[in-house]
Amino acid sequence: MRINKILISLIILFSIINPACSEGKNLREMFQNNEAVIYSLNIRTFNANDKNGNGIIDFSLGENSGSFINAIDRLDELKNLGINTIHLLPVTPVGKIKALGTAGSLYAISDFTTLNKQLEDSQSDLHIKEQAKLFIQACHDRGIKVIIDLPSCGAYDLFINRPDLFVTNEDGTPYVPSDWFDVRLFKVADDTSLLNSDIFVLHKVFISMIIKLGADGIRADVATIKPFIFWKELIKFAREKNPDFLFLAEASESWTKPASDKAYFTDYKKLLEAGFDGYYGDFFELKHWTTMDDLKNSIESRAKVLKKYNEKKSVIGSFETHDEKSPLLVGGENYSKIIIWLNATLPLNPYYVDGFLQADDYVYPYSNKKASVSYTDDGYYYVHQGQIDIFNFSRKPGSDSDILVKEQIPAMNLRNEFKDVITKGKFIPLKTNNNRIFAYQRKYNNRAVVIIINRNLANSEDVTVNLKNINNKSKINFIKDKDNKIFTNSTFKAKLKPAEIIVFTVTK
Repeated sequence: MRINKILISLIILFSIINPACSEGKNLREMFQNNEAVIYSLNIRTFNANDKNGNGIIDFSLGENSGSFINAIDRLDELKNLGINTIHLLPVTPVGKIKALGTAGSLYAISDFTTLNKQLEDSQSDLHIKEQAKLFIQACHDRGIKVIIDLPSCGAYDLFINRPDLFVTNEDGTPYVPSDWFDVRLFKVADDTSLLNSDIFVLHKVFISMIIKLGADGIRADVATIKPFIFWKELIKFAREKNPDFLFLAEASESWTKPASDKAYFTDYKKLLEAGFDGYYGDFFELKHWTTMDDLKNSIESRAKVLKKYNEKKSVIGSFETHDEKSPLLVGGENYSKIIIWLNATLPLNPYYVDGFLQADDYVYPYSNKKASVSYTDDGYYYVHQGQIDIFNFSRKPGSDSDILVKEQIPAMNLRNEFKDVITKGKFIPLKTNNNRIFAYQRKYNNRAVVIIINRNLANSEDVTVNLKNINNKSKINFIKDKDNKIFTNSTFKAKLKPAEIIVFTVTK
């Protein structure tokens, strides 16, 4: 029932939304110009069929996990949401020894040379790589690009077969980075800082495989954990095969230390210098931002850094990622709506995790309970409660609410109708008498979009906003919430309800 309700809403709204078209552009160009609208998903759960509704896929009951083949059935749904790029969480084989969860963590890579058989449709005669190609081609047929995740560390299973690939302790055991208990740290360079050719060659094999599948780029998990020269040479290798291949780094301005004492640390600036097209930024800090100064400083300081590179660079709207707790648990539906409008109007590439727009809080009733069946040596349903499950054969992300889908539609409509303003326009902070209000303008030529948000989730706020070059002669069109607002000359006055969002366009 819950998925059907969302699909019905999409059908009703299909005639309204007009997904941004970037015909003829490659993903790298789209990303550099803030035109990529990215949807992150786990193939293993994306179109899973949980018949009895307990959250876990029981194959003995005829239930099915997600696969490359059944994922195709949901692509039109994503296109209707304005998505033009998919970020696939890792599709490589996962470790089963010293594992977390009953299916194994997607990030515990055990083989760089092939794909995860868990994602295969057993009823198809196609080899799994052919199934993956079919999925990617189906994406491309709909104008959707594909990024594939490159895990940063290896599974214990891989260590058993190739101990030479790993950093070891004095007793010869593999080193566990940070608190990532199901993975071990790769030895990416030797003691003289020369690249470990064995692990580097495997990364080249992975890149070659991804390019042959037809993918448009990679997202490098914890990119900071590998040295500058490693990425520079790997990116050079990839670009010789495909000059338009995108490299997205999981890195942030707020990451200033290595993940562990035996790991390298390459900050986001050096990663961009090495050839990455973009990185995560610090938007996941939104939960701590309470004033316009917080947002303004983030946007403006980043813009100064990105201008220093010869090639265009950009970021994603990392307000919510698979490593972050569901916005619904952080601040509820209103906070989630704020994220949707920030994604749609800030100078960035919008980014969503599967289930977010479908109002999933990722609270799983089976969390860390003993499992009836396990496909690893972990006998428990391990999850990070409040985050999308990447450890088990679990349900399709979603809920019975379509409230955020309905919010996404006008947000994407605005982004598409005012595409030049959003992707090329200036970011102009607006002066107000209340720093708890996010207020900014995006302006390009004679058109502008004005966004005013009460960041206070608990209380109403009075605000007066000074609007530059906007007066009663300007053509104003309210996109969201225009009741009881006073607009006089270049001044906008209102009493904003908790988390209220005001959006209007201006043409001259």
